[in-house]
Amino acid sequence: MSDSWKLTLPCTRAEAEILKEDIAPFALMDPVPVLMTSEIEAARPDEWRLDIYFENEPEPQTIAMAMHLVPSAAGTEPEIVELEDRDWVAVSQQGLEPIHEGRFFVHTPIHRDEVPDRGLTFEIDAGQAFGTGHHETTAGCLAVLDGLKSRGRRYRNVADIGTGTGLLAFAALALWPNARGIASDIDPLAIEVAERNAAINTVRIGNGPGRLEMVVAAGLVHRRLRARAPYDLLIANILAGPLIDLARPFANAVSPGGTLILAGLLDRQAEDVIAAYRRQRFRRADRQNRGEWSILRLEKRRRVRGHRPASRA
Repeated sequence: MSDSWKLTLPCTRAEAEILKEDIAPFALMDPVPVLMTSEIEAARPDEWRLDIYFENEPEPQTIAMAMHLVPSAAGTEPEIVELEDRDWVAVSQQGLEPIHEGRFFVHTPIHRDEVPDRGLTFEIDAGQAFGTGHHETTAGCLAVLDGLKSRGRRYRNVADIGTGTGLLAFAALALWPNARGIASDIDPLAIEVAERNAAINTVRIGNGPGRLEMVVAAGLVHRRLRARAPYDLLIANILAGPLIDLARPFANAVSPGGTLILAGLLDRQAEDVIAAYRRQRFRRADRQNRGEWSILRLEKRRRVRGHRPASRA
């Protein structure tokens, strides 16, 4: 293997948290670069760094793409160094240990020999680090899904908005194999990655029972998402701001009595998100905390006589 290259940029803690979950701009590069974030000094908790490892010297357009990921690095000069021969993809995968959440086991290719005999197993490449299950929000969503299955909940029509690698949609269909599923993401590269992962994990593509349809869309702005509604289970692991903006569209898309799983929000943002959905006739059924993150399970109230439903967005 030839020598590798490292590109380093300063970033904020918030940017680092997002980069743990979403590297879509790089996901379809061949070979996929490895992204790592780290705190610089404990005394300066908001100052982090982004290191991107490439097998070849990064092109100017690749550097520009990296700069776009971290707005706070605007005006700084990226540090680019050539490294000694080393397989950084293997190094990163060794650092990502398999995730156990209830009946789920999520692993990278390097851990294939550790797959248990029982449970629901998914393989997600570490190079495609957004939505691998190693971020608190994704792992928390897996735990919520597992809990719903354990309580005997049944779902027939599932949507995963902001699907990333497709993992949460795969997990839902594995739990409820007769359900119809649809997954969307605003980034077409993410959908291409999710389609690859579906093939790796033998998830059937299509729009019938037990199959997953995938579309590129912002929020619910796609004819297929509208046509498939209402959903009795909708999952959205994105960010607090978009979740608040989507409260009314989600309310219109979820059936009365349906379940909404929301993630990607910090603990301090949770009450604002809950308030936005309470105004749309959702009640908080559960709230899990993972580090600084909250995962919400909301239930849509059933209509009662004399109640005037919210107007459609």
